[in-house]
Amino acid sequence: MGCDSCSNNSSGLPNGCKNNGACGVSGCDKLEVFDWLAGMQLPENQKPYDIIEVRFKNGRKLFYRNVENIELHVGEVIAVEASPGHDIGVVSLTGELVRIQLQKKGFKDNHELRKVYRKAGSEDIERWQEASKLEKETMSKAREIARSSGLDMKISDVEYQGDNSKCTFFYTAEDRVDFRDLIRKLAEAFKVRIEMRQIGMRQEAGRLGGIGSCGRELCCSTWLTDFRSVSTSAARYQQLSLNPQKLAGQCGKLKCCLNFELDQYVEAVKMFPPVHTKLQTIKGVAVHFKTDIFKKVMYFVYQGEYGTSPMPIGLDDVLEIIEMNKRDEKPQSLEDFTIDLNPIEVEEVFANVVGQDSLTRFDRSKNAKRKRSNSKRTQGDKKPGGQRPEAKKADGEQREGGRPKQKRKPNRTRSNKEGQPGTQNQASGDKPTKPNRGQKGKSGGKPSGDSPKPESPS
Repeated sequence: MGCDSCSNNSSGLPNGCKNNGACGVSGCDKLEVFDWLAGMQLPENQKPYDIIEVRFKNGRKLFYRNVENIELHVGEVIAVEASPGHDIGVVSLTGELVRIQLQKKGFKDNHELRKVYRKAGSEDIERWQEASKLEKETMSKAREIARSSGLDMKISDVEYQGDNSKCTFFYTAEDRVDFRDLIRKLAEAFKVRIEMRQIGMRQEAGRLGGIGSCGRELCCSTWLTDFRSVSTSAARYQQLSLNPQKLAGQCGKLKCCLNFELDQYVEAVKMFPPVHTKLQTIKGVAVHFKTDIFKKVMYFVYQGEYGTSPMPIGLDDVLEIIEMNKRDEKPQSLEDFTIDLNPIEVEEVFANVVGQDSLTRFDRSKNAKRKRSNSKRTQGDKKPGGQRPEAKKADGEQREGGRPKQKRKPNRTRSNKEGQPGTQNQASGDKPTKPNRGQKGKSGGKPSGDSPKPESPS
């Protein structure tokens, strides 16, 4: 269901793969069904099943009878019978798997089903897309009309018929709504036949879609078709806090996923003693505090010491103490049966593998280069005593951008045999510097180590 969101198009066709719903591999529509019988051949004396499943906007599916035995495949756009006129839909399922779906939903082959007219042509698809583009504007105007009429209802979705002759409004309301006057106003505004259909909060969330608190798409908009009632006892069996903000979904009702693992929890709770069980000890009577079903641990606390931390005891030890109490025997205290629930130290699995580079190997070199550049930048600005120069500098030593100029280094010459430096900064007390090999003497020749001491400039 990676590209499921691309089916939320005005025309109901996928936008992601640009194949307009005719790829035949599914995965782009809501409430998809994998046809695991598609590759199997029928016996020679058996005819193909003449009932198909057709999908409309937002996952609404209906069954139609293929009377003329048109060869249809999953993903094809067809025209089907409607009241009045005809409707346009996409084939979602064919073959023997439709027979199983009918049995699951309680339909029979002898039920009167509407017919399949033909494969949709270019004119049918253009008219269908034009009608779909009007749905958003129609819904906003219908909400304004309902608000001006003073009706306590919420119009959540609008669906036009394929031939643009009928418009269905899906709404939610807590009480019964008299919308006879509203239908008259909507018919005058949109010039089509109006049908009002009330849906529940869960059906509304399934039509609109969204992302749940688990980070995945809503179950009611992807695969869930039957909405069973969810009670708070499902949360109690799973040891969940009765917080309505955490237990409620986007529809405002209890989350449907509370029923998914309820049967496993009910079977697991049968292994534990009742919550009103009391453990008799010589030190005192202990009452139940909470239960950890996964770790098979029960927490108890002494009566009158409810402020203290509860004591974790394993399920086997609890059952043993209960059997001792039935024989009128009491252990010394529950501290002898408490278990240590400290987290187990796990080895570091995600360490650096031998032969792979570290993820921060480039950061070290950058930091080192940055430090060296900063040291070179400030080296020429410091005074001999280690103090920085004053803020105000001479006019000739200040650049246009505000950055001080670096002093030009003097030319270097080689020292003589006696080790006395022959630089121009000898009198100033600076350290002797190495000579510049590319520098030439006054005579134009290269200085050598045996050459006499150069004359001081006059």
